[in-house]
Amino acid sequence: MSDHARSREGVAPRVSGTVRIVGAGLLGASIGHALMARGVDVALDDSSPSQLRLAIDYGAGRAAADDDAPSLIVVAVPPDVTADVIERELTRFPDAVVTDVASVKLEPLHALRARGVDLTHYIGSHPMAGRERGGAISARADIFVGRPWVVCRDEETPASDLALVEALALELGATPIEMTPEDHDRSVALVSHVPQLVASLLAARFVEAPDGSLRLAGQGVRDTTRIASSAPELWVQILGANAEPVVEVLDALASDLAGVAAALRAPDAPLAALQIVPDEERRVLLDAWGTGPSVPLSAEPLHRLIEAQAAATPDAVAIVAGGERLTYAQLDAWANRVAGELRGRGAGVGVVVGVYVDRDLSTVPALLGILKTGAAYLPLDPVYPPDRIAWMLDDSGAALLLAGPALPEVPSADAAVVPVP
Repeated sequence: MSDHARSREGVAPRVSGTVRIVGAGLLGASIGHALMARGVDVALDDSSPSQLRLAIDYGAGRAAADDDAPSLIVVAVPPDVTADVIERELTRFPDAVVTDVASVKLEPLHALRARGVDLTHYIGSHPMAGRERGGAISARADIFVGRPWVVCRDEETPASDLALVEALALELGATPIEMTPEDHDRSVALVSHVPQLVASLLAARFVEAPDGSLRLAGQGVRDTTRIASSAPELWVQILGANAEPVVEVLDALASDLAGVAAALRAPDAPLAALQIVPDEERRVLLDAWGTGPSVPLSAEPLHRLIEAQAAATPDAVAIVAGGERLTYAQLDAWANRVAGELRGRGAGVGVVVGVYVDRDLSTVPALLGILKTGAAYLPLDPVYPPDRIAWMLDDSGAALLLAGPALPEVPSADAAVVPVP
């Protein structure tokens, strides 16, 4: 039993009744293992008798029976038959909620709609989990823990059906995320499908490589090509079903690679001579996005604009941070206090002031106060190591350090520390 399952002992499962899983491969059997560990009745079905037998022997569930009345059906089959199996399960079990875990959502949905299938009780979903090795023998109950589980519903989805699919994801330790099928397919093209292609293409470069070169390969090569060992027949189906979004990412990547290659061919060329942005992207930036209405910029500095806003709408909320808020009048008054304190320490034009504060309500008044003195500010993130902050202060020649309360002391001998008033 996994640590996740063990930690949930004594808590009633979110999913009740029989869960029917069609497809006893990696994902289907892993779902079965996780639900069985929670005491849920899992009925397995698979077109391959040997795969089904293996999943049952490893404890992913029992064999499905003719008189089963499942409350939830999980379709975990290859993409080329996903729509067919979903239609079959909806017809055979009209009272059950049917979901699938295929990595492409739009193509099966279009196929089902074209056939006129009643999709009231169908909700597409996709757990972002997997392993390089497939099959029931590689299944694990904890494969979904901490992973996103995309749920694709529409305006006709019954709330009870949605709750059941989300309960499945939560029961397996995943995090449900709602997306449209279109957004899902574009997203997985970028973060899953194209990375798989890139890893495979890079690994293919090694096929004819000399043994001497391959002996130099380290962990970095293994990390970038690890997923290339995934089943090619499955990926042919996935890529074919999500071709358009994948091609869009590949075209952009190919353009980027061409630009890098061109730059490397002319290492001494001036930057202005390099075409960093492709022609089409340049056209969009300059012609499409660069032709909107112009907005005149004020010649007044930022702190003057805040002062004017405070005079016009003193009680309007200017900042909200951590449940606290400042009006424009309060913000400007606080900034004036900071400016007065800094002027008394010599802040003014040509002086650099380090800003060493947490990202809370005091951050903006601190920056505005420095601007009011005419000085320049140097932002310092409190998460930086103290030695790095000290180096930044010394390198910039900062004369003052505006510091928030309860922050670690900075070992700098030159910048005078000024507490935020």
